[in-house]
Amino acid sequence: MQKLALIIALLITGFIGAQSNYEKGMQKAFELWGTNPIEAANLFERIAKAETDNWLPAYYAAQVNIVQSFGEKDKDKLTAQLNKAQDLINDATAISKNNPEIMIMQALLHTAWVAYDGATYGMTLSGKIAALYSQATQIAPNNPRVILNKAEWDMGSARFFGQDTAPFCKDVERALELFANFKPETSFHPKWGKERAEQILSSCSK
Repeated sequence: MQKLALIIALLITGFIGAQSNYEKGMQKAFELWGTNPIEAANLFERIAKAETDNWLPAYYAAQVNIVQSFGEKDKDKLTAQLNKAQDLINDATAISKNNPEIMIMQALLHTAWVAYDGATYGMTLSGKIAALYSQATQIAPNNPRVILNKAEWDMGSARFFGQDTAPFCKDVERALELFANFKPETSFHPKWGKERAEQILSSCSK
């Protein structure tokens, strides 16, 4: 019995240690994101390789690469970043299918291509982006990031076609209301977007 108790104690200690390493690694990656995005993405990737049943590290590694891609003028660098992000999104999707948070990230990746060259990528990717937001809305109609990012995409499309963006301000306002009551599943689950919603809503009132 003593041996069994010792084995159980060692197993529990090992599990707690593993969890602690994951939590420490994720916290460190988030801290690095503000000062060294490349190192943050690399750390998220390393965590993803260790946490093969957890979609979050791959999701955040993809997000860092996508965020860094907006405004990038060098096509080779952009392609490398977004190809890596796509592989990471594929990994996250394999772990967590029909996940609206991952769908948003996929839509943002496509948006990065459209932002780089709308004439080349707009026609081929706009439909895919709209479909992703539509699917995410069906799955999670009260997810503030779904509402916000769909509204921002709709605004961008309206501007491109010379249409009024005001109707979508109500969607941004709704997203902001949803952020007020949104509680992520864990401390590491996505909770970003509130500041962006406030920024867009502020421009709506001008």
